[in-house]
Amino acid sequence: MTNQEIVSYWIQSSDRDYKTMLHLYETKDYCWSLFLGHLVIEKLLKSFYCKNIGTVSPKIHNLYRIAELSNLEISDEHKEVLVTLTTFNIRARYDDYKQKFHKKCTESYTKSWIDKIRVYRKWLKERQ
Repeated sequence: MTNQEIVSYWIQSSDRDYKTMLHLYETKDYCWSLFLGHLVIEKLLKSFYCKNIGTVSPKIHNLYRIAELSNLEISDEHKEVLVTLTTFNIRARYDDYKQKFHKKCTESYTKSWIDKIRVYRKWLKERQ
């Protein structure tokens, strides 16, 4: 695959996950909706990395670290969003975290984070 094909792959995959995230939210599967929200942003960051660094993205899930490695300039507010979104990857996946996370993922909490994911997704796509 060419670098541009890899960038396109990450963007298209992120777009599919975004639709799934919204569907999971609509069906009140809040925990997994936020897990997918993490993947939406991770894949866009990896596409940004590939486009700007010119190599295959690192095989990590820490969103802030991917942004750093991509030389993406982000505000302190964006850093906080990325740090929190990264926790959704862990908390939705492992049983010992899942119970606490499931309780935390109320409709309003999840909607608030989906709104942030939506804004950050748009911001990243504008930089592609």
